[in-house]
Amino acid sequence: MIDALTVAIAATALALAAWCGWATYRDQPTKDWHFIGMALVSLLGIAQLVIGCVQLARGQSPDQGTAIFVAYLLGASACIPATGFMSLSERTRWGSATVAAGGIVLAVLEVRLFDIWGGGSA
Repeated sequence: MIDALTVAIAATALALAAWCGWATYRDQPTKDWHFIGMALVSLLGIAQLVIGCVQLARGQSPDQGTAIFVAYLLGASACIPATGFMSLSERTRWGSATVAAGGIVLAVLEVRLFDIWGGGSA
């Protein structure tokens, strides 16, 4: 995997979580600007999904198994779009809270993807 992309996704996901957390604190639902931020994080996740699939097709393999890697990769790419759709159905502060929680979950998934690929081993 590309370590810089993993760090970029985790950092943007945490920034999105902080931004939506601030909206929750101010008792605001998700707004158009939040959805632009979600789109950016989602595009990074889709890029990671494509790169991960290409690396698997080239014969590279993760240290902890291909099946678990693909499962985490799919979950990471779907995390923010899923919370974004959920926030559309809840047009109160809790919609923003849902996206904030999704950003934190995505950051944790990225750390786990890094470990599964073998980034933590030397």
